[in-house]
Amino acid sequence: MMTNLTRPGTPLRLLLLAILAVLLIAPAVVYPAFLVKVLCFALFAIAFDLLLGGAGLLSFGHAAFLGCGAYVSAYTIKTLGMDPVLGIAAGTLAAGVLGLLFGLVAIRRQGIYFAMITLALAQLFYFVCVQIPQTGGEDGIQGVPRGKALGILDLSNNLNTYYFVLAIFLAGAYASWRILHSPFGNVLKAIRDNEPRAISLGYRTARYKLAAFVASATLAGLAGATKAMAFQVASLLDVQWQTSGEVILMALIGGIGTLLGPFVGAAVIVSLESYLADLDLPITVVIGCIFIVCVMVFRSGIVGEIEKRRALRGE
Repeated sequence: MMTNLTRPGTPLRLLLLAILAVLLIAPAVVYPAFLVKVLCFALFAIAFDLLLGGAGLLSFGHAAFLGCGAYVSAYTIKTLGMDPVLGIAAGTLAAGVLGLLFGLVAIRRQGIYFAMITLALAQLFYFVCVQIPQTGGEDGIQGVPRGKALGILDLSNNLNTYYFVLAIFLAGAYASWRILHSPFGNVLKAIRDNEPRAISLGYRTARYKLAAFVASATLAGLAGATKAMAFQVASLLDVQWQTSGEVILMALIGGIGTLLGPFVGAAVIVSLESYLADLDLPITVVIGCIFIVCVMVFRSGIVGEIEKRRALRGE
């Protein structure tokens, strides 16, 4: 029986165990702060792919949810003195509420109109973040204390922070996988493939799409809240439209609708940004060229192409 990277077959389990083993020992080889950044953006990409790969909805404003989670988490931890776990939970919840508000406005439109509405709403949120004093304006919220998670785990230690973020990433990735491989996820795929037919079968598609939008926003908020705690800062970089563009690139380069695609795409983009930063080459141009190559050569993304070739070989 043929398997692929989106189904929980034995080859996939072995691959996931191998990846988990690599992630567990990675801090011995790679700087933990870099790995934390990869994990945060990978979770962000997974959240985006939940919406695009699962329901077929292209959002141009997902940075709003990343930034909302970051700002609320940073504010509650630094100003209100919350435990890091509670601060991250508060940021995640706030992003989910924001996703509900955005979804109620945007979900009634389709295609490019849906994408443009999400972009407009995200830009509105960006200007709110610039103006209100709680976000620190252009300075952002800096010096967020990591503290101790649940009063036990000392997050001032970079290695402890990495494993804490890894646990959050695994939980978020598993939640996304469970959503897509549940009866709810099957309905989302039916809506993505043929919405009129799903409507004819009696499904209230607007409700399903709204639920998917809120779930995606919540996971994006979890990524932002975790990132703000780990890097001790929340800034306008988290809510600008370029960040929404980056997560689209991550999902497309890795492979839409695949289990590992968003992680691979995030690792590629973050690695390029980190290792090309010291060069004179413009990073955006390099990333753009790589994106063009991927679209022309790997039209289904890196992981998607691997799946196709495995399918052709009958594996």
